[in-house]
This record gives sequence, structure tokens and C-alpha cells, in this order.
Amino acid sequence: MRKPTGKKTAPRSPAAPPEGSSIWQQFDMMRRAFVASPLLKPILWLTAGSLAVIIVTAIGQIILNRWYRPFFDSIERRDLNAFFYQLLLFVVIAGVLLIFNVTQQWLNQMVRLKLREGLTLDLIGQWMRPRRAFRLANGGAIGVNPDQRMQEDAGHLADLTTDLGFGLVQSSILLASFVGVLWSLSAGFAFQIGGRSLEIPGYMVWAAILYAGSASCVSWLVARPLVGLNGERYAREADLRFSMMHVNEHIDAISLAGGEDGERRRLELDLSSVLGSVRNIYRAQINLAWVQDGYGWVTVVAPILIAAPVYFAGNISFGGLMMAVGAFNQVHSSLKWFVANIGAIADWRATLLRVAAFRRALIVADTLHDREKRIEFVENDRASLTFDNLEVVSPSGRTRLAEPHIEIGAGQRVIISGDPRAGKTLLFRALAGLWPWGGGRVGLPADDSVAFIPRAPYFPRGRLRNALAYPHSDGFADSEIVAALTKVGLDHLATSLDQEARWERELSDDDQRLLAFARILLQRPRWVIIDEALESMDSDALKRALSIFETDLRETAVVKIGRTPRNGALFSRVIHLVKDAEGPALKPVRLDAAVPELEMAGPTA
Repeated sequence: MRKPTGKKTAPRSPAAPPEGSSIWQQFDMMRRAFVASPLLKPILWLTAGSLAVIIVTAIGQIILNRWYRPFFDSIERRDLNAFFYQLLLFVVIAGVLLIFNVTQQWLNQMVRLKLREGLTLDLIGQWMRPRRAFRLANGGAIGVNPDQRMQEDAGHLADLTTDLGFGLVQSSILLASFVGVLWSLSAGFAFQIGGRSLEIPGYMVWAAILYAGSASCVSWLVARPLVGLNGERYAREADLRFSMMHVNEHIDAISLAGGEDGERRRLELDLSSVLGSVRNIYRAQINLAWVQDGYGWVTVVAPILIAAPVYFAGNISFGGLMMAVGAFNQVHSSLKWFVANIGAIADWRATLLRVAAFRRALIVADTLHDREKRIEFVENDRASLTFDNLEVVSPSGRTRLAEPHIEIGAGQRVIISGDPRAGKTLLFRALAGLWPWGGGRVGLPADDSVAFIPRAPYFPRGRLRNALAYPHSDGFADSEIVAALTKVGLDHLATSLDQEARWERELSDDDQRLLAFARILLQRPRWVIIDEALESMDSDALKRALSIFETDLRETAVVKIGRTPRNGALFSRVIHLVKDAEGPALKPVRLDAAVPELEMAGPTA
């Protein structure tokens, strides 16, 4: 139970323009969300710890690389004592590095966990702001699968960001550490060409850069289509998941109608789209494998070939050669980080765009709604509900009340009736503040909350007593709950107050609606607005539902939108709803468009 708005709303200034859709603007939006996160401090502490471990590990890698020289030199000299001594040193170095490697893995996992927690909480917080989820659901394809964006995509983005981020930092630190080693090993060496001497300072460093750079460029050119292909795959996977969920939610009606074959064909089409997008990704990955694997085989001998001139010239020993090979492999491994992770980078970018586009759509939904002509909500200075020149605009035209000024006093019972397809449910949503488009003014009763009963009531999954208290967290005494259930003919549920279930599955349609009226009886609002929730109820259930307003809630004002019920004695006033199909129509908002825009014929507020 709530009011659509609070006190009188002042005219809104034009909203800020929606954020751009480029990769950098999307990334900046996510960065600002991260900075504002309450989990920022623990994430930064964990990140600092991981960076410290990476630096210490890099130092250990340098010590291990220096160990190569005396170890392989002892083999070349056939010095058994030195050989075993170097093996003992290796055990110590490897043991310390093992501890730091495990510690780094644990820290990375904690960062990944906190990143996912912060990102998912941010998306849930944005999604669950008043009316946003409703607006998003009516905003096009981007609002079809919010669950996947917040659960699967957010988790995947957190994993990729952590792995790629720490991998890049580690590769950069190792590169800076081993470039110096490789430079010193090849410093001062001169190539003898045709009796002439050619000196290239640190030539092994430049060879490693040239080798890894060529591999990176070729890999990026081959793998670039993966960004778009991954985005397409996620979209098709979302469609298939939604179709399966939709079939599961309506399996009773599908089975009764014998529609399994038709649903199977639709699911097969969605699956075919998924497999087609995955096939395109596999084709691109095969092309990338030719490049990566080709360079991988060359890398087996490349460091030896590059260091061989120095070795055969007698400038370094066999141990020095192995040391140079190890340093070259570290430098090359760091430089080819981009090559090795090109697929993951493409996946990260596609996932980032999906999550950022979803978050942006949530913000843009408010921006677009605030820019257009809106129904004005004010608070009356007395206990009355008023409508002044109220009209609701939809894609099919305009719906308005026949009377320009309507006032409903406390305790009155009123029906708002109209022809089929006149827009009765749309009016109900407008009075609840969910559908803002239209004109006129709605005056809400002073200091009183308004309860709204839709055609299909909602009950959260969990205990029955919590479903009856929803949306409040405070429950009611068992005696009050049992009395309310008995009043509406659901006394058989009195023993199930602490049972957890999906109540929309456990109860029949009539029992669900009766449970909604039991909730009204417990919460005792002064104003109740009912959508077409009474039309399909049988006579006994309808009598029980209306009886609470004849006895326990005699002072409650009731506004019913729909047809006059069979037991219409409760309602003493009828207001007519008029459909004007020729009136100005609303173009539905599509938040998934490149530049989403909401247009409505006629002047804007």
C-alpha cells in the first residue's frame, strides 16, 4: 500500500541527456558506479595485497632466472656437488614461489567475489528503484531478460575483469623486470657481417618486441570479429532462456491446449539461432588458432635461435644461454599477453557492453519518462480522491474520464466502467503512478495510503504470513491472520502460516484473489483501487471478497475499475471511461535503440 507520489510535485526541469553509448563512455559509467560502491574499500585493500604479492613473485622469478646459470653450468662442468647444491636452492625458491602463487590466487578470488557482489548489488539497486523495473519491462528487448544481465553477465564480467586485470599487471611487472636481464645479456654484442661489425644494443629485447608485436597485430586482425559475435551469442542465449522460462511458466495452459508441438518448434528455432551464433564464434576461434598455435610452435625454438649468436661467439656459457632463453620467454610471454587473451578480451568487451547498456537503460528510462508529458500528482488538503481533466495516452490512442472534475470522498464506493478495450487497466496503472503519460491531475487523499489490487495479485516466495504482510516486513499476530483467512473462506490455510511455497502455484486463481483481500483486511487501508480482479471470481468467492467492505472495512473508500459486479449493491456511483482512438497517440519507448527516443503527438509538459 502506498501513494504513487508524495506531496505536490514541482515542475521538472529538462533531464540531463542520456549517457553516450561508446565503449569509453560505457566504461566510464561503470567506473563511476564502482567508485560509488560501498564495497570500494575492501576491493582496494584486496587489490593492493594482490599487487604486493605479484611484485614479490616477480622478484622471485628474477632470482629463479639467475639460478639457471649456475645450475646449467654445473651440468656442463659435470660438477655433482654443485649440481645437488643448486637443486637444494631450487627447492627453497620454488617453495617460496608456491606459497606466493597460492596466496595470489586466493586474493584474486576474493577480489572477483567482491567485484561480483558490488556490481550485482548496484544493478539490483538501480533496477529496484520505484517504477524502474516496470518501465524497463515495457522498454523493448533490453528489458526482456534483466535476470540474465544481473546474474550471469554481471558474474562473468567480474570474473573476466579480475583475471584480465591482474594478468595484465603481472605481465607488465614481469616485462619491466626481465627486459633489463635480457638487455644486459645481449649488451655489447656485435654481429660480424662480411668482415664488418654491427652492434645492436640489447638486440634480444628488440627481437622479442618485434616477435610478440607481430603476433599481437595479426591476432587482433583475425580475432576482432569475436567482439560482435560474442554479443550476438549472449543475445540469442538470452532469447532461448526466456523462451524456456515462458514455456515453463505456462505449461498448464500449453498442455491443456495440446500446444507442445508448436512450442517445441519455437524452441527449436531459438536453439538454431544460438547454435548458429556459436558456430560463427567457433569459426572465428579456428582462424585465431591458426595464428596462435603457429606462433606457439615457432616460440619453441625462437629464443634459442635469437640467443645462439651470443653463445656461439663465446660471450656466454651454456648456463648463460639457458638464462637468456628463460628471460626471453618471460619477456615474450609478457608481450604476447594480448595475443593469449584476445578471445577473453573480446568476451570481456561484449559482456561489458551488455551490462553497461542494461545499467544505462535503467537510467535512460527515468530520463525519458521525465521529459515527456505527464499526469500530475498532488496531495489534497482533505480526505478525498480527485481527478481533474484526467486522460491517459497510449500507443492506441487516448483514454479519458467522461467528467472533467471528479471527487470521491472517504468511504464512498465507486465503479469506473468502460467499453472493452477502453483502457481500464491502463487507467489503473496510471493511478498507481506506473504509467505516467497523459494529462490532467490526480489529487491523492491527505495523509492516507492507497492500496492497489491488480487482476493477478503478487505474493513473494516464502512463508504465508510474510505474503500476507507484503510489502511490509512487520507481521501480524496469528489470531489476526486466522481471523482474516476465515473471513474470506481460506481458513484451511490457517495451519500453513509458516510454510514456504510459491503461493501462485499452490492456490487457485480465486484463492489467490481471496488471499489478496485477506491481506487488505489485515492492513486496513483507507483507500482501495481495484483493477478487474472481481470479474472472473465465482459468486461465493465474490461475496466473501466484498463482504469485508460491508463489515470490517466500512470506512474504506473503494474504487473499482471494470464492469459492475454481479453483486453490485456495494457500489453507489458509476463513472464512465471513454476511449478516443483518434486522439494523440504515444510512440512506445525502446530503450535498446542506439539513440532511444520517446515521442508523443501534442505538446509536452
